[in-house]
Amino acid sequence: MKKIVLLACILLASVGSLMAQPASAKKEKAILRHVVLFKFKDQSTEADVKKIEQAFRELPGKISLIKAFEFGVNNSPEKLNQGLTHCYLLSFHSEKDRDAYLVHPAHKAFTDIAGPHIDKVTVVDYWQHR
Repeated sequence: MKKIVLLACILLASVGSLMAQPASAKKEKAILRHVVLFKFKDQSTEADVKKIEQAFRELPGKISLIKAFEFGVNNSPEKLNQGLTHCYLLSFHSEKDRDAYLVHPAHKAFTDIAGPHIDKVTVVDYWQHR
């Protein structure tokens, strides 16, 4: 019983310290996620898709505002992807950084490469909740 009470006190103290942080400290630790989902055109070749994958993977090296990057190809057995096959997840520290990324020349160049091969794109941005 003493262990449970001790653990409860530790948990309450931890939660209290998080709540006591100023809003600016909480905001600094938050991460803005930028999710991009692609469906490629049927006539786009495997080589075209690989070229676009590579170009997207190169963006973090060209745009320092991107704090994290990952991507993958859908393999869900649910078949609810509506033809969207490729998922790219980028992380930013602020909306300002995300907005600057969107108009960055390297991102614009990427969209010139990818655009002719994209049948459908979905973008969702959200603040990661912890």
